[in-house]
Amino acid sequence: MQPRTPAPGTPSAPFPYAGAHPRGRAPLGGPSEFDALRLTWVQPEDLVGHELRQAAEDGRDAEGVRRRWLAAGGRTAPERAGASPAAVDPRLRELAVRLLDELAILPSPLAANEPGDLSGIRAACPEWPTTISRESPSREPLSRGAMSPWPTGANLATAWPQGGGAAEVRRRAPWAGVSGPAARGATPSTGTWPTALWRKNRAGATGAGSSALLPRLHAAWLGRAVGCLLGKPVEKLPLPAIRALARATGNWPLRTWFTGRGLPADLAARHPWNRRSAPTSLAENINGMPEDDDLNYPLLNLLLLQRYGRDFSTTDVARLWLDELPAGRTFTAERVAYRNLLDGIEPPHTATHRNPFREWIGAQIRADVHGWTHPGDPAAAAGQAYRDATLTHTANGVYGAMFVAAALAEAAGGTTDVHTCLRTGLSVVPPDSRLAHAVRFGIDAAQSGTGDFDQVVDELHAAYGQHHWVHVLPNAALLAAALTHADGDFTGSVCRAVSGGWDTDSNGATAGSLAGLIAGSPAAIPPRWTAPLRNRLATSVAALDGIGFDTLAALTAQEAVHP
Repeated sequence: MQPRTPAPGTPSAPFPYAGAHPRGRAPLGGPSEFDALRLTWVQPEDLVGHELRQAAEDGRDAEGVRRRWLAAGGRTAPERAGASPAAVDPRLRELAVRLLDELAILPSPLAANEPGDLSGIRAACPEWPTTISRESPSREPLSRGAMSPWPTGANLATAWPQGGGAAEVRRRAPWAGVSGPAARGATPSTGTWPTALWRKNRAGATGAGSSALLPRLHAAWLGRAVGCLLGKPVEKLPLPAIRALARATGNWPLRTWFTGRGLPADLAARHPWNRRSAPTSLAENINGMPEDDDLNYPLLNLLLLQRYGRDFSTTDVARLWLDELPAGRTFTAERVAYRNLLDGIEPPHTATHRNPFREWIGAQIRADVHGWTHPGDPAAAAGQAYRDATLTHTANGVYGAMFVAAALAEAAGGTTDVHTCLRTGLSVVPPDSRLAHAVRFGIDAAQSGTGDFDQVVDELHAAYGQHHWVHVLPNAALLAAALTHADGDFTGSVCRAVSGGWDTDSNGATAGSLAGLIAGSPAAIPPRWTAPLRNRLATSVAALDGIGFDTLAALTAQEAVHP
């Protein structure tokens, strides 16, 4: 969702504080020689504008609060930046805090159609899928034996990063307990793999359905990375700028990585790339997958399942974040919830206390592992996504996570029809909710158009352009439209999702995840997408920096078999 700031001291670090606004000279209640940090997504004077916008979308009557705020000198919310450029008078900040609390108690006329508890959500969904027993033969559970063959090139003896988080992953890895030469043996055909375990697995494989899960998950991890990376250089750019940049380099309709080569200087100056991401995400610069929260959260949720199991609680998610997630790597609702945790506020109130971003896209980008580890069981995937999402989000923000988790679970179970996957995703979303309307709108727009996806996108922006570019509703509509229009094709899915604007890297990531599962294996994804990733993911989470996507696929497959 937000591009990562490289670590201080690296050549591409634009300024020294992760998530900070460029340092200004505005005073913060003190002498003018102090620099203002302007940490994004938490300044009360900025949150009020976002909460007023959310209140209007909810149908809450906040006109009186709005007038008082503007009369006192308050501003509307920043359109794209995470913080306004200068600090305000402390008295205005105090007013902002009071008004946020007043806005929180205003009733919404839409609440009856958008239940908040899981039992209410299930009751509102007439087509809620049946939960499948993990012992059911119809589910074809993945045995430990079905996790071979290991993807080519994984070096288990040397590839692991060092540190506590990596050590924990190693303890739960499929080669745990295999040591000595066997742990470094090579298979006849697949490169390095613990030979003894490989032979055992080949003998114990349970069938084509389960043995296909590992390559599916490998393709899903790669697809998520590809889609995210494709969208990173144009994140935050308005739709006309994205189209102009791609057209100027002969890449429209979008079909490959963005590039600055051959771009006219005046156009580059008029529509600059995302300054944090361009050094690592333009075609000429890609060298592995750079850090991004769209990949950090799947890593965290893999650790979540390893540490707490599939019956984790929302409080367990909070504990894991405090242990493993740097606060500066959070944004929007996640940053507010993190701040609330540090203030002693318990889940689920972390999602509602002074959090105007609770129906934005953050929970949706955290949902993939919940779907990947419940192949063929969308109900269980949605329930797991709910427990994760309610740390930070409510209503449509939660539904977005459940929708994605269920759709991915359907694809992870072997469904190769993207339209079936989307219908399954909708089955866990209250049908009268705004999220359900947005998804259906996107699907209908893609199916009823002339075939030109630009026209589909224009229709979506006409309907949802009033929302913030990180809000879940426009992005869910675009995601559904892109996947529908591409009809399961990998390149078409990620390129359409990114070319539609809004939260480009997040939409590309989710589209790539689902399209990767449908593709079925890394070999089915064109190498122009996967080769630049170099089987390497950068992250600041749990000492996992540099981990390979093949390793991640195997660890994810292991969690899919745990009871």
